Amino acid sequence: MRDPLSVLTDAFTSFLFGKVETTRLPVRTSTGQAQAVYLPTAAPGLGDSGVIIGREVYSGKGYIYDPFQLYGQQLPAPHWLVLGESGNGKSALEKTYVLRQLRFRDRQVVVLDAQGEDGVGEWNLIAQELGITPIRLDPMVANDSGIRLNPLDPSITTTGQLALLRTIIEVAMGHGLDERSGFALKVAHAHVVEHTTHRQPILTDIVERLRHPEAESAESMNVDIDDVRAWGLDVALVLDRLVDGDLRGMFDGPTTVGIDLDAPLIVFDLSHIDRNSIAMPILMAIVGVWLEHTWIRPDRKKRIFLVEEAWHIINSPFVAQLFQRLLKFGRRLGLSFVAVVHHLSDVVDGAAAKEAAAILKMASTRTIYAQKADEARNTGRVLGLPRWAVEIIPTLTPGIAVWDVNGNVQVVKHLITERERPLVYTDRAMTEASVRDPELEWETEQRAILVEQQMNGSSQSTVA
Repeated sequence: MRDPLSVLTDAFTSFLFGKVETTRLPVRTSTGQAQAVYLPTAAPGLGDSGVIIGREVYSGKGYIYDPFQLYGQQLPAPHWLVLGESGNGKSALEKTYVLRQLRFRDRQVVVLDAQGEDGVGEWNLIAQELGITPIRLDPMVANDSGIRLNPLDPSITTTGQLALLRTIIEVAMGHGLDERSGFALKVAHAHVVEHTTHRQPILTDIVERLRHPEAESAESMNVDIDDVRAWGLDVALVLDRLVDGDLRGMFDGPTTVGIDLDAPLIVFDLSHIDRNSIAMPILMAIVGVWLEHTWIRPDRKKRIFLVEEAWHIINSPFVAQLFQRLLKFGRRLGLSFVAVVHHLSDVVDGAAAKEAAAILKMASTRTIYAQKADEARNTGRVLGLPRWAVEIIPTLTPGIAVWDVNGNVQVVKHLITERERPLVYTDRAMTEASVRDPELEWETEQRAILVEQQMNGSSQSTVA
């Protein structure tokens, strides 16, 4: 029971100011009518400048993404990690994203195409449509008319050449070079660079100098010439594999003349290389360093470096270190690195866990397609995803993914136009898009026109 003083105070206040509180009577209504009371809400998008990915599932809004527009404002880094099991649409997303980015005049894309059938890579049809000839690395034809990339190309600095040689050897040996072997390699490389002036130095020159070191190289360190020869023997045997072994012909000669590094799309076709062999990380290391010194330039172009089967990079400590430097260096020059991986456990539990964590940290955009529940929980823990996102990942259908753009997490439906469909869903690509989704058909020309109008009307972006 209220005390008399409170009752008197309330009565006096009501007399002066009117009734303080308004009592609302309950209203009986239906859920349909209550929609006007509880209005729907949706998470904010990423802006309206860039390329269309599709639509946000819960709100139906168009989802637009461009790392170059977002960099420095909503993104601390323009790099992107794509995860998911086969058959859920990673391949379709990669291809449409590249095709739509190429609609901008200041874009260039390099793709390391590690998958393929029928003797060509998965990106072969897109390359043909754009009038591009893929750079096909194939040890079976390299000695005849194949493509060569020279690790000792003069366009690569001498420091870069030596770092690349060390990486090739360490990847092949499975451990780092000791001081003695590193010294033998350094003096052999220095001698070859200094005395080969009438042509490009090649790996055969390095192997020859390791087998027959110069006396002055031993004298400079006050060691016996036979010791220097012994220290370089294992190194010579590893490099001999690229000269006269199963990787012969691709890297043991001058760089092939005519490789067009100014083309809008550059495709390195690695589909003829065994993906489970040590050759793949060696190839990716050579291609990565070669591109670093020949392709990335301060010309204000925005470059995208897309790597399929990227676990070959992230799972090797030595290759990961090279690419980690490339990512840090390229970010200043407008490079967006896109790594496509099936399972996060392929990299975070491997030999290069420390290097993998560093690369994953630089990927401010993460796209996760359907995974099994255990893998989804592990992915959510490593990437710091909210619980609701982790719970729906195992239930996602093909074409739908969780997008985490620097903490902005949304569920996005990827959409494809009819003009893109023949280039995206090739017979080879259908292995990753075997489940047809009616919402991905886009049979109405109106939607295709809308996408093209948006892409044509987008303003040119700059890197902050």
